Amino acid sequence: HAIRRPEKRDDFRKFACLAQCMEKNKFIHIRGAQEHNLKNVDVKIPHGRLTVITGVSGSGKSSLSYDTLYAEGMRRYVESLSTYARQFIGKIDKPKVDFIQGLAPTVAIRQKSQTGNARSTVGTVTEIYDYLKLLFARVGKTLSPVSGEEVKKHYPEDVVAFLRGQKEGSRWILSVRFDPGTGMDRKELLRIYKNQGFSRLFDGERICEMDEALEQCGQAGKDWYLVIDRLTVHVDDEAYWNRVYESVETAFFQGHGELFLTDWETKKTYTFSSKFEKDGMEFPEPSVHLFSFNNPYGACPVCEGYGSVIGIDEKKVIPDTTKSVFEGAVAPWTGNKLGWYKEQLILHAHKFGFPVHKPWFKLSDEEKKLVWEGNEYFTGINDFFKEIEQKSYKIQNRVLLSRYRGRTVCPACGGKRLRKEAFYVQVAGKNIGELVEMSLEDLKAFFDEIKLTEREMEIARRILEEIKLRLDFLVNIGLGYLTLNRPMMSLSGGETQRVRLAVSLGSGLTGAIYVLDEPSIGLHVRDTKKLIRLLKRLRDRGNTVVVVEHDEDMMREADYIIDMGPGAGVFGGEVVAGGTFDDILKSGSLTAQYLKGEREIPLPRTRRKHPDIIRLIGVRHHNLKNVDVEIPLHQLVVVTGVSGSGKSSLIAETLYPALHKKIFGYGEPPGEHSALEGAWKTIKNVEFIGQESIGRSSRSNPATYIKVYDDIRQLMAKQKRSKLLRLQPRHFSFNVPGGRCEECKGEGEITIEMQFMADVRITCEACGGKRFKEEVLEVTFQGKNIHEILEMSVDEAVSFFETAGEEAIASKLKILQDVGMGYVKLGQSTSTLSGGEAQRMKLASYLLKGNKMEPTLFIFDEPTTGLHFHDINKLLQSFQKLIENGHSIVVIEHHPDVIKSADYIVDLGPEGGDKGGKIVFQGTPEDLVKDGKSELAPYLKEKLKMS
Repeated sequence: HAIRRPEKRDDFRKFACLAQCMEKNKFIHIRGAQEHNLKNVDVKIPHGRLTVITGVSGSGKSSLSYDTLYAEGMRRYVESLSTYARQFIGKIDKPKVDFIQGLAPTVAIRQKSQTGNARSTVGTVTEIYDYLKLLFARVGKTLSPVSGEEVKKHYPEDVVAFLRGQKEGSRWILSVRFDPGTGMDRKELLRIYKNQGFSRLFDGERICEMDEALEQCGQAGKDWYLVIDRLTVHVDDEAYWNRVYESVETAFFQGHGELFLTDWETKKTYTFSSKFEKDGMEFPEPSVHLFSFNNPYGACPVCEGYGSVIGIDEKKVIPDTTKSVFEGAVAPWTGNKLGWYKEQLILHAHKFGFPVHKPWFKLSDEEKKLVWEGNEYFTGINDFFKEIEQKSYKIQNRVLLSRYRGRTVCPACGGKRLRKEAFYVQVAGKNIGELVEMSLEDLKAFFDEIKLTEREMEIARRILEEIKLRLDFLVNIGLGYLTLNRPMMSLSGGETQRVRLAVSLGSGLTGAIYVLDEPSIGLHVRDTKKLIRLLKRLRDRGNTVVVVEHDEDMMREADYIIDMGPGAGVFGGEVVAGGTFDDILKSGSLTAQYLKGEREIPLPRTRRKHPDIIRLIGVRHHNLKNVDVEIPLHQLVVVTGVSGSGKSSLIAETLYPALHKKIFGYGEPPGEHSALEGAWKTIKNVEFIGQESIGRSSRSNPATYIKVYDDIRQLMAKQKRSKLLRLQPRHFSFNVPGGRCEECKGEGEITIEMQFMADVRITCEACGGKRFKEEVLEVTFQGKNIHEILEMSVDEAVSFFETAGEEAIASKLKILQDVGMGYVKLGQSTSTLSGGEAQRMKLASYLLKGNKMEPTLFIFDEPTTGLHFHDINKLLQSFQKLIENGHSIVVIEHHPDVIKSADYIVDLGPEGGDKGGKIVFQGTPEDLVKDGKSELAPYLKEKLKMS
């Protein structure tokens, strides 16, 4: 059309430009991404959609989402700041990408806990606590702890309103105390008042002139009041009420905040005070600072807002709660000398009805409190330690005190972090300390049913909306069992991520790009559905949600999927498929093969059974309800349950430390339980493999961790060039002087310390980041020097050493392949590995030992973190090898494919928090489906049917 009619060409250009702009606005276009292993990736991510990036571990998912998309979004944000602001942030390097179009403000929500601050709580991070402080400061009522009556501060308007409410023509005397605490001579005080223009005094019955009062002021016991004004109620005379207002202000000033109104007829007196006091106590007025534990004004003076102090640790004083007082439950009251304290309690127990033979855990709270506080018949535990402290000049007493000291709940605030005056303020019958200790589910119910006066609701309506909105998000995302006072440091990576996701939902931000790293981690399959609904709500607000995820349900619900691969490390870094879920199924990728069932994680041929069983009896730790659990040995045991049901409390905090103490005789005190019974003696070692990093040093790497680096150094030292240069194995180590670059001490980087800014790390100019001296790098094996070997991925190294005939080195590296770590570089710092990668690295080190290890119980905490279906298959095969080598495995896990592969399941629930802590089921997967009581049953039934 434009060719035929030249006059329309400008319109065509405008239309083409508009179409191009619309296309840019519809997509985030990433072109030429080469970060890490990405191979010039070109991809479009639709705006306003839920996009899932999936693929095998190491295929480049995080490189695309975090190191490219988020990194460039963050860099552009920093570049938009002023020069002054940028000097405090420092320069952010541009990711290796040709260009990115259609980028919007970008927010990243990662797995790992982002805070190490002991003051940071669920309440502060979600901002709910900020709104709570505002609510209590605006509509909170201060109640006196003496009378329980409300403490009020009066203003002149209150006094005038009181008088306006009296009958027409009634007469009143406005007065203040004659001597309000000045301590002056009465005659001198009268002269001062007279000079100020006051002329009358009131004695409660009659009014007299100043001169007359001067003659009588010496009378003993006579109480006098200075008359400020005599008033008669005139309802419609506004000029008169203006005069009354001024008189009231004068009275408050002369009375130092206190005045009296006396009815002339009845002589009844009403007291008004501009001071915030009641029952002889003065109270701080409610303010935001009063309820802030991060502010010195509101923080508990004993613990300074931390909620805990170093004191006498109850767990150390009562180490075995199954014992009674008679049997020695109170550990320090043992021995010939200190046993006297126990004897006094036993001797007099019948006088106050204390059950000395009842196990400690069965005692009521009042009975336990009695032992701690004592009475007139015996010395309590608290006073016992005070006596020991008073004699701390004796060495044995100092040793005794140190034995029972530890981090314990603050005795002043009970762990609620605030000064006691803050708890005198209530809203709807609850103080702020009670609210922060409620579960979020109960707190939501409290605010859903809250009843306030019309005026209070007018003030608090907007605050309540914000609180309810955030609580709704947190409960719907499966975190209803948490409390606002829960420290963020104590949350798992998945819980932290979901809390931050709730914050994002509560912020109401639109038009942003959210990048999430496996938010389904730690979630029961039931709760994954809730998570997907919330991500869709975030999307529906006009945001672009990009999720790195392997969960099948998440992929099915996604608007768009990007499948990375085809392999890991150097064999990955490409987009193998993109589109809807149906498009991915047609692609033939590894992901598609597992989704269609062409490949699967097979069921074990038989469910193992073994007579050796460990029994945990009466576990009462945290929310566990006195449960008895059986853990069969020489099997794959999976412990599952909804978030907060008590899995970690049972396994990580009770089973592991209890076994460790039984086997080795030392260790952390286990969670409260009655006994550990059964065949635990057949276990010679216990290993807990959690999500924590395996190496904090940048020098630690996979090659050093599995001890294959020693073999590589020996190999390099045997080469002819090494012998000519007289190089020994130590010269090929970057940990000791000799062959390493001394400029960077073998780090490959030099750290420049910056005042007022984060340290800057730059590549070492002497070695070019290669870590070694030039003569060491001259030595090669099959054309590769030591630096080039360390830069290989595990997969490349296996092929390289097999071809070279070095089977000993290749066989060790194959173990890393077997656990799905083939994409990791040999020289990559272990401090850069994720929690799931660190777990698999530990697993590889144990597999290397083969039959050399004594029978060990391995405990894994969510080992499928970050794993694709294909990698989970490899992980389960590694588990089977460990069991075949005579070991036992307990896994805390939610992934259905791991659960279906278990020989034995322990399912906890039925809910989280106080509603959890019970054993829902123990047995095989097939029996769990038949039982039908578990939330897991319908999901597991489907998995078993497919297999």
